[in-house]
Amino acid sequence: MTKPAYVAVDWGTSSFRLWLIGEDGNILAERRSGEGMTVAAQTGFAKVLQAHLDAISAPSDIPVIVCGMAGARQGWVEAGYIDTPASLAAILTGAVAVPGQSRDVRILPGLAQRSTQAPDVMRGEETQLLGAIAADAKGEQIVCMPGTHSKWVRVLDGEVTGFSTFMTGELFDVITRHSILSHAVAGSADMPADTKAFETALKAAFEKPALATNLLFTARSGQLLHGLTSAGAQALISGTLIGTEIAGALSSAGRGAAITLVASGRLQALYEDAFRSLSLPYQTIDADAAVRRGLSAAANAIWFTNESKS
Repeated sequence: MTKPAYVAVDWGTSSFRLWLIGEDGNILAERRSGEGMTVAAQTGFAKVLQAHLDAISAPSDIPVIVCGMAGARQGWVEAGYIDTPASLAAILTGAVAVPGQSRDVRILPGLAQRSTQAPDVMRGEETQLLGAIAADAKGEQIVCMPGTHSKWVRVLDGEVTGFSTFMTGELFDVITRHSILSHAVAGSADMPADTKAFETALKAAFEKPALATNLLFTARSGQLLHGLTSAGAQALISGTLIGTEIAGALSSAGRGAAITLVASGRLQALYEDAFRSLSLPYQTIDADAAVRRGLSAAANAIWFTNESKS
């Protein structure tokens, strides 16, 4: 059996994911929990990590590479940001050591765009980016990482030239839970998804994103006047928000390069449907696989020689 080489951790705001990686690069053990930064800040980051390491019997001498909100200002140890434009390799060399630990624990930095016109930050997604785009990649790359705060990143010849954050997931949650449109979607969870309504709303918002808030209101008026179902209203809101996001992202990223979608599960299906409906070329990379590859690249750059890389 292959020997453990290091532990990789993706530490989000509300989630914790850990993988024990062997010398051959394979996953030897895995842990997942809801002990994200919010919980760990109260329980103790070191305590949470050690409990998971003990659960998989991780050797005491192997290092740990961490990405995500553990490196935020309110996290375990602030890892800071690498300023764009920046090479992907710069992320690998910016890891910060956690003091006072019996093993070597490093936290990767985030990325910052310090433009006064478009200030932006990411933390955690930069590691998915590392796993999705080769450091020596040539040409223009557009990477879409959907989520609560979707990230669209522009990469040219292995250098991150800029990125944009869209609050699509959070807006969907707020609108469907706390606005007048919450009544329009009541009961939608018990109905089949309305793909046609999603695609129609998506195209309308993509073509005329300036009308986004007007299009959103049709989830209510469509029910009152035309019998739109709750599932249709839910799909309309989702399609409008995603269509507006894509239009905004491509307005600054350009439409010449193919899109690399880094996603999984429901969001993967939604965005793939969106790109197909809009006839936008894309390829998909699993989000979990991308973050593991990014963490692996960082571990190899920090601790292992070229000869030992798998």
